Amino acid sequence: MTDIIEERAEDQDAVEALFDVAFAPGRANLSSYRLRIGAKPVEGLCLTAKDEFDVVVGAIRYWPIRIGDGPADRCAEALLLGPVAVHPTRQSEGLGARLIFDSLSRAETQGWRIVLLVGDEPYYGRFGFRREAARRIAFPEPTNPKRVLGLALRPGALDGVVGAARPWNESA
Repeated sequence: MTDIIEERAEDQDAVEALFDVAFAPGRANLSSYRLRIGAKPVEGLCLTAKDEFDVVVGAIRYWPIRIGDGPADRCAEALLLGPVAVHPTRQSEGLGARLIFDSLSRAETQGWRIVLLVGDEPYYGRFGFRREAARRIAFPEPTNPKRVLGLALRPGALDGVVGAARPWNESA
């Protein structure tokens, strides 16, 4: 039995270790990490999958970002999904999908309208993420624009959203 629960402060080291196993310690050098500067993960959306021994075997985090080139109050607010990881010994059990579906439902309940990520459309497409939805949003270089995917949690939420994805606390 694996439970999906909100990440707790005491889980942080285990979650970071899991992300290192899944993505290598150099993951913080990825361009998408620049969007997390000065922001804290979104409370209530960062989840863990824990086994019957209370060991973290999966985790997902979300970060607030803004989209647009003007002042913060004129930019679209969005979530940046990632990272999401499942321990290699527990992959192919559907834990990643459970983490994503559960967290997206929570994001919608919290009132978020837009979720972006950098990933593979063939995998994330089953959750509703599409390249086309994010085609007018620029991520920091050298992010491959074909891997920037978007999801509108509310109909029309991405209509007219254009510009650069920016850290939440960055001023124009």
